[in-house]
Amino acid sequence: MSKMNFDDFFKNEARMFMLATIRIALSEDGPDLTSQGLFEPSDIARAQIITKQKTVVAGMPLIPLILEFGDQDKKCEVFINVDDGETVDEGALLAVMEGPAALLLKAERIILNYISHLSGIATLTSQYVKALEGSKTTLLDTRKTLPGLRYPEKYAVLMGGAQNHRLNLVEMLMLKDNHIDRAGSITNAVQKLRETYDDCPPIEVECRNQQEVVEAVKTEVNRIMLDNMTPAEAAEAIKIIPDSIETEISGNVTLDTISNLAKIGADFISVGGITHSAKSSDISMRIFQI
Repeated sequence: MSKMNFDDFFKNEARMFMLATIRIALSEDGPDLTSQGLFEPSDIARAQIITKQKTVVAGMPLIPLILEFGDQDKKCEVFINVDDGETVDEGALLAVMEGPAALLLKAERIILNYISHLSGIATLTSQYVKALEGSKTTLLDTRKTLPGLRYPEKYAVLMGGAQNHRLNLVEMLMLKDNHIDRAGSITNAVQKLRETYDDCPPIEVECRNQQEVVEAVKTEVNRIMLDNMTPAEAAEAIKIIPDSIETEISGNVTLDTISNLAKIGADFISVGGITHSAKSSDISMRIFQI
């Protein structure tokens, strides 16, 4: 599957949220009094972004956006050497920037925070994707993302080669235990949703046991999640779900277990850890005054 283009992903609502996080990041830092006190507005510097480890890169198009927000009256030239989704070796030169020294210094940490975090997600995701090679199963993320960073983190997942589960609570309706308990049954919950929404979004049901799977199948929902089942339980459940209903395995999936879980034959395996537990990639910026 080809990886999505940055501008194709960050449009409309996604772009609005992404730009808002940049504004907040810059506002959190406030003015860089140290750099302003030591550099003249005419002082020009060159910056290089270099990775200190092998990594899958994500977030490079954010660099010019951050610099533009930093000071719209002062422009920096930005030369990006790698594409998002590309795997680079330790020591790779990712980008070069040239512009006012104070502007580059103010933007340095914010740029590195974004790129390091997103590249870490893309790198960990790619490891899970590799573990699924040869199977029919596709890796999905979850909504276990940092508040405000939902879209950048899910974009990084795409750069790592996986797919997004759902970006928000509108794209797919998911029935969990609280919803099912409230409605009295899976059947009642599905019926209520379909009656409530004329153009009902796809429905997924979290099933905790075999009996719930059987009931969910009868409602002909779009997807059934096998939640925290043992491999043996999931394998038995898969047998009774028709091909017309997508299947997803979720819960306590690790790099050590995902290959064996893929043998069960589910359409998807979702892993929250690729966003909430990814270690940031080691990326640095070197700034030289010209």
